[in-house]
Amino acid sequence: MSGVQNITVKEADSGQRLDRWFKQHFPALGHGQLQKLLRKGQVRVDGGRAKADRRVEAGEVIRIPPLEEKAARPPKAKSAPDAEDKAFVRSLVLFEDRDILVLNKPFGLAVQGGAKTTRHIDGMLGAFGEGEDRPRLVHRLDRDTGGVLVLAKSRKSAAFLMEAFQKHRVLKTYWALTSGVPQPDKGRIDMALEKSGAEGREKMRGTKDGKKALTDYQVVETAGQKAAFVALRPHTGRTHQIRVHLSALNTPIVGDRKYGGEHAVMEGLAHKMHLFCREMIVPRPGGRPVTLTAPLTGHMDETWKLFSFEQPEALEWPDE
Repeated sequence: MSGVQNITVKEADSGQRLDRWFKQHFPALGHGQLQKLLRKGQVRVDGGRAKADRRVEAGEVIRIPPLEEKAARPPKAKSAPDAEDKAFVRSLVLFEDRDILVLNKPFGLAVQGGAKTTRHIDGMLGAFGEGEDRPRLVHRLDRDTGGVLVLAKSRKSAAFLMEAFQKHRVLKTYWALTSGVPQPDKGRIDMALEKSGAEGREKMRGTKDGKKALTDYQVVETAGQKAAFVALRPHTGRTHQIRVHLSALNTPIVGDRKYGGEHAVMEGLAHKMHLFCREMIVPRPGGRPVTLTAPLTGHMDETWKLFSFEQPEALEWPDE
């Protein structure tokens, strides 16, 4: 039997369902075994009982009770990607130095695997090296969000970057297309969030008793009153934070039916999420922060061209 373990959720795992987190970190622990541990309250998140569909957040502590030796075995080494995936993931590189590797993540491609997800960024990282040379995930982007994805090239770099993400020292700028124009045209959304809904249909919602969530936003350009190009800077990293906050202004992200319903569908545009991580300003140990920028790709690039929106290099924010 193993002893009790208390594992802090990494930024790279933030937003994952608890059962998927276990599948990734304890693959030999069966689904039935996990359900039994959850029912008995032996698995806890930040000291409280949890269900399988609970989404974990970076910095939370998961208590794992003593497990049988087989169930406690670590995950197997990841298999090497095929030649096609190696070439593909190498084509995504935006920046690389001795500490970090930065990709422009495509829309629709998951960062990590799951029960029904066999093709993902994590499974392709063997293209850059194996063992200690394999890049490490230090944060996540949702499957349907594109843009800047930062990877660490060493254990030391990974530890530094994960702490930077968890303590919100990384400045992130997202671009979104909204259905309608937010009013006022700039400001701060201060709305705490919590998860609600039945398993498999869970959503985040605003509530005074939830976890603090802050997002600055500014309207950059508009297409009349039909749509707006909105830049956003989240100061916290809650699951679906930007999506819920924009929906709360009655201007959901185009393509986001989960939080916008039919209001998020716009005739003539791709029925895909219009949310992109445009820029990250990442601190460096003993040096100046590095600014990492990704050019728009896919359906968002097509939409920007359709509306003749500019792609500004930099924007001014109140805290700068």
